[in-house]
Amino acid sequence: MDNDVYGHINNVVYYSWFDTAVNAHLIENGALDIYQGKVIGLVVETHCNYFSSLSFPQIIEAGIRVAKIGASSVRYEIGLFAKDENLSAANGHFVHVYVNRDDRKPVSQLPIALKQVLEKLK
Repeated sequence: MDNDVYGHINNVVYYSWFDTAVNAHLIENGALDIYQGKVIGLVVETHCNYFSSLSFPQIIEAGIRVAKIGASSVRYEIGLFAKDENLSAANGHFVHVYVNRDDRKPVSQLPIALKQVLEKLK
């Protein structure tokens, strides 16, 4: 998404990047099937702190970690970096509650494949 009228990427785009970074990692590692999986993650909480501007056409890199794993929820923490920068331009978190796709009720426990991928991010 291109720069806004102030010459940088608008703050709402950062949340999209958080979601993309986490979901891409889960999909690539076989822990999430967004089309046919019986369990999906819904975002119930999100937060972001901004430290420096990012703007198009910079290349943005994301780092993710898992801060907490609950029975049906996970708190992810994300850092967004301009390529080759050591300090993050923004840090944030969001919490996914994992629910059954059909009835949207929280699962009693996270799927084993998901937990295995999450443990590697702690």
